Amino acid sequence: MANKQSSPKFIQTIKNIWKIEDLRVRIGITLLFVAIYRFGSYVVLPGIDPAMLTRLQDQTSGGLMSLLDMFSGGAFSNASIFALGIMPYISASIVIQLLAIAVPYFQKLQREGESGRRKISQYTRYLTVLILLVQGPSYLLNLRYTAGSALSESINWNVFMITSTIILAAGSMFVLWLGERITDRGIGNGVSLIIMIGIIARLPQAFIQEFTSRMSAATGGGIIMFLFEIVFLFLVICAGVALLRGTRKVPVQYAKQSAGGATYSGARQYLPLKVNAANVMPIIFAQAIMFIPLAFMSYGATSEPSAFVQQLSDTTGWLYNLIFALLIILFTYFYTAITINPMQMADDMKRNNGFIPGIKPGKPTAEYIDTIMSRITLPGSLFLAAIAIFPAFAGMFGVQQEFAAFFGGTSLLILVGVVLDTLQQVESYLLMRHYDGLLSSGRIKGRVG
Repeated sequence: MANKQSSPKFIQTIKNIWKIEDLRVRIGITLLFVAIYRFGSYVVLPGIDPAMLTRLQDQTSGGLMSLLDMFSGGAFSNASIFALGIMPYISASIVIQLLAIAVPYFQKLQREGESGRRKISQYTRYLTVLILLVQGPSYLLNLRYTAGSALSESINWNVFMITSTIILAAGSMFVLWLGERITDRGIGNGVSLIIMIGIIARLPQAFIQEFTSRMSAATGGGIIMFLFEIVFLFLVICAGVALLRGTRKVPVQYAKQSAGGATYSGARQYLPLKVNAANVMPIIFAQAIMFIPLAFMSYGATSEPSAFVQQLSDTTGWLYNLIFALLIILFTYFYTAITINPMQMADDMKRNNGFIPGIKPGKPTAEYIDTIMSRITLPGSLFLAAIAIFPAFAGMFGVQQEFAAFFGGTSLLILVGVVLDTLQQVESYLLMRHYDGLLSSGRIKGRVG
């Protein structure tokens, strides 16, 4: 009975989406740009035989390389023109945001509004190009070391290095351009959507590998163990949704003035403070930092990387997960501090004759909000870090590494967060045109809703 009721609701929602021309065009543009991105992931660099990339694909089947390949949607292991993906831009964004705290010039740009943001965005792009010009040769040296047989014998290595570095840099900047166009002309969250598409592209393969592994005699467990993993994955997804949507409500009273001049208290409202105001950005930033050891691996040499670098590249090792968790906690506090301004919130409340019962307006209110944010950010950051390192524990129970990655925040929370944001964008268009939302009970709450 429930299926009969839900099916027409779904069909009607699709019809409503199709009726809204602006939304229809935006979804079409988004799908077109996503298709271009996926097509480019299979366009191999000139002079490379894709059939001879077996060693490179073996290298990216485990460890930190597998995560890098996941974020690029498989372009890394395909020696594609999009091999470096969007992560250099994320790394550049981290550096610029850190400079905005330490360097007065960047602090001034942040206070200049839209013009300042345009300059910061421009500097971020310049830094992204510099990072690409460093990572491009490193990637090509690794390609020569692991899959030298894939290179054409007639290639001049020096010319190939220069031209391919330019192609890789241009490919990553083109991916960034696609993300920005999705944000401007599509359904929003372009860069996050690009990352999400890359992760989803690996899901079917990981699903099939885990199913095959469980049905084989070597791993064991059979269909029962596989179904148990699916149920547990669903529970982790629910925990991730709860983390992204969790709020702490602070009561706010607004004073109103009557015609005779008397002041009285209006209805009590609530200020929702998010338990995880930083959303999934701490995980993306921390993951970008953890990719740094790859730049110090001795590409092109016959010697193995140092033991310390190998430990930092082992996603199942205790050292990697300890540093990864600490970085997530630090970035959660950092990103919360730059996105939540208690003083501005207190000033806005005071300007609208609002106050928190028992707290004086102005600075005491800002200090109270800051204290509440510090208290709720700590458990939120610990929970975020716990979910992020969960794949290491899943691997202890025999879960294949590619499938285990979907048990943790590196992929799972990014997927959940971006999907919630995208559905919320679609729902906002429906509600603006006086159509029903996507859910029959209540509205979808995204990471920022």
